[in-house]
Amino acid sequence: MESADRIRAIMSALRVSDTVSVTELAAEHGVSEMTIRRDLDELAQQGVVRRVRGGAVSLLLRGEEPPFGVREREAVEVKRRIAAEVAALLADGEAVLLDGGTTNLEIARALRERRLTVLPLSLQSAGELATAPRIRLVLPGGEVRPGELNFVGPLTENAIRSLRFDTAVIGCCGLSAAHGLTAHDLSDVAVKQAAIASARRVVVATDSGKFTRTAFGAVCPLDRLDMVVTDAALPPAEHDALTAAGVIVRTV
Repeated sequence: MESADRIRAIMSALRVSDTVSVTELAAEHGVSEMTIRRDLDELAQQGVVRRVRGGAVSLLLRGEEPPFGVREREAVEVKRRIAAEVAALLADGEAVLLDGGTTNLEIARALRERRLTVLPLSLQSAGELATAPRIRLVLPGGEVRPGELNFVGPLTENAIRSLRFDTAVIGCCGLSAAHGLTAHDLSDVAVKQAAIASARRVVVATDSGKFTRTAFGAVCPLDRLDMVVTDAALPPAEHDALTAAGVIVRTV
């Protein structure tokens, strides 16, 4: 098992139990205890766990999202397929708002050769697009959230409200028929709401794992969305709820 796969498995175990054992993880994954210790040390550096003798204790809180560096390693191939599909939806010349998050970072990478006007809501995506030869890059200003490095706050919201976009590509922490689009950070909720209000078309790009989660802050109900691009593991009941709300669903 690759390191990224092990770390994802350890993260899953931490969501079920608050503690993990080096010995048990080594036996489960067929690797040495030293390898597991290195994995736990990496998670400790990212603030996911606190190392204790013989294992680690989870620091993940139900009201908070895992660190960006951890999420960036989850479902990488799925995110790349989603990114390619979203890129194909955009016509050259469009004005595009690109939300923050790990899936939208992959979308930024997929847009580097396109002719578009893009307002990215994260420094990571801005960095990807800064040297793209045909991208007109516009930055919103505002505060930058530590760790996530996305723009939030009144300056960001006002900048978005002063512009109009052909397409807003929105990320999420949770999406469901019961609770709509949700996000962990309340300042991020307000930015997403401003982005949705300023766009002619709203596309949500998310892996199917988000359909099992509901985050703290409510962004909008399903009927405010035009399209969802996700992977084929989307639960059938959620697919039906989306289409019933008039949302186009594309799976990759």
